[in-house]
Amino acid sequence: MSEFINNSEKRQELLKEIIQKIHNGMPLEEAKKLFKTHFESVSTEEITRMEQSLIEDGMPVDEVQRLCDVHASVFDGSISDIHKQNDASEIPGHPLHVLRSENERIVKLIDEEIMPYIDEDTKHNQLMLRVGFERLSEVDHHYSRKENLFFPYLEKAGITSVSKVMWGVDNEIRNEIKEVLHLLSQDSYEYESLQDKMKKVITKVKDMVTKENNILIPMLKENIDFYGFIKIDMASKEMNYFIHPPKEPWVKDPTDEDNELSEEETETSTEEVPMDAGSLSPVEVNAIFNTVPLDMTFVDKDGIVKYFTQGEERIFDRPKTIIGRHVNMCHPPQSVHIVEEIVKRFETGESDHEDFWIQMNDAFVHIRYYAVRDKDNAFLGTLEVTQDIKPLRELSGEKRLLD
Repeated sequence: MSEFINNSEKRQELLKEIIQKIHNGMPLEEAKKLFKTHFESVSTEEITRMEQSLIEDGMPVDEVQRLCDVHASVFDGSISDIHKQNDASEIPGHPLHVLRSENERIVKLIDEEIMPYIDEDTKHNQLMLRVGFERLSEVDHHYSRKENLFFPYLEKAGITSVSKVMWGVDNEIRNEIKEVLHLLSQDSYEYESLQDKMKKVITKVKDMVTKENNILIPMLKENIDFYGFIKIDMASKEMNYFIHPPKEPWVKDPTDEDNELSEEETETSTEEVPMDAGSLSPVEVNAIFNTVPLDMTFVDKDGIVKYFTQGEERIFDRPKTIIGRHVNMCHPPQSVHIVEEIVKRFETGESDHEDFWIQMNDAFVHIRYYAVRDKDNAFLGTLEVTQDIKPLRELSGEKRLLD
């Protein structure tokens, strides 16, 4: 006879205890029996609180991420609020409707364009798999929108465990799809190993679809208001979509509140900003920063993203939803330690800038982080400056006249 627990705190303690036992090696079937002894169902909010609490107690994000699929299987079929309806999310073009529709297309692509060709190693199948995985690689757009447009709203609500864990798995999927495509482009490969890699990444992608539909989307409904979805909708085009954009836009009734929101966001002061040498209007400052062929992002001394340029020559996409977000939450968990080390060196005065350079398709990208300090040398924040320096590296001789 199951003894279902209704006390909220006791439920949390037992959920954590079960998950900790799994992390310590308890067999999955034994954990499922233990769960069913004490619980009839759990809510997405309870799962989120549990994972958040584990991370706050010191369990590494990587460890929570490593077994998040196991967690989901323990609760499988027991998540009580996954079918809650929200009329707005059922409207074609609404950001949540787009997210769910893309998940349907992701699963359909796997089932129809990859799985039929995965069991037999032939030239035809190799070609079809390359096409299929090339199309599947566009899941990057789906994940980027999720990470940069949706996650900030969860973080504002104090929910950080979901973004940390999901973003880590997203990056694993991205890298594993790239590895599969690399192997498929080779003249020869060990097919059983390739087949194993393909099946593993497909399983991860489908598991992520399940977690987004059953856990993430209900949470987004609870934590993003109407105006938040408007901002997400406006920024989504810049982030792009999986394979193709929505067939129809999200229809929003114009209201006085919408107009007030628009006016508030576009209002600009006409007062001059005094500089060390001269002064500029806000319009001139904005235009100057957007004219130079650099991507610049400023993070203040508390780690909050306050500004980034909007020039035509963009190297990295940055939606406006990252404004006000902590810089650590703008990077996948695997690279946060690098960000923290750079800021630490700036804060202590160990260095004033750090340089990186990477090859991105045809561009050779130089990234420099500057410590921004005031006249008294107090640390104000970090400025990231990114530029494609390939054209500069190719310069030779001199140019003294106009063409």
